[in-house]
Amino acid sequence: MTTPDAETKMQFLFALRSRGVTDTAVLEAMESVDRGLFLRGIFADRAYEDVPLPIACGQTISQPSVVGLMTQALQVSPRDTVLEIGTGSGYQAAILAKLARRVYTIERYNRLVHEARKVFQTLRLPNITSLVGDGSHGLPDQAPFDRIIVTAAAEDPPGPLLAQLKVGGIMVVPVGQSDAVQTLIRVRKTEFGLEYDELRPVRFVPLLEGLGKDT
Repeated sequence: MTTPDAETKMQFLFALRSRGVTDTAVLEAMESVDRGLFLRGIFADRAYEDVPLPIACGQTISQPSVVGLMTQALQVSPRDTVLEIGTGSGYQAAILAKLARRVYTIERYNRLVHEARKVFQTLRLPNITSLVGDGSHGLPDQAPFDRIIVTAAAEDPPGPLLAQLKVGGIMVVPVGQSDAVQTLIRVRKTEFGLEYDELRPVRFVPLLEGLGKDT
């Protein structure tokens, strides 16, 4: 895999902006993280296309514009501790690590965690802690979190995760009962309850309980 040239990066950033990713810090983070490092084989050559691509264990790496929009909606600040549910390739966690103080990321497939950790080391991102576990339960030992991002679709924003969100915190999660009809939701936790914003239609793999069997 070759490092993207200046023109490829410029086209990549233009595509992100044209799809609504306008936050300067998010764009800079995405420019600095080579998506090709998170892909294998023939798909690495398509790293800078705005499309989801297959990874191991029957999972996918989300299209860059969706990663950008979810990150932008999360409104991460440099002092924040972020919990990510669904490490996948590790690409989203790497973007978050450029913006937050610390990122905890949970994945149900051991193989994906092992591969993502190698890329995190290559990129010198020591502020990411990646764990194998059931993301539907969150990470109570490290709670509460300033921000929580879920990269798999739930029927409703998961209660155990909402309980681990700080007052003043934000969760971004795809919600929907089928893989065809899902909506990206932003949840703000206030002193008076939860506020919900619907952001856009999306398609994600379902949020499943338990550990996955590596394939």
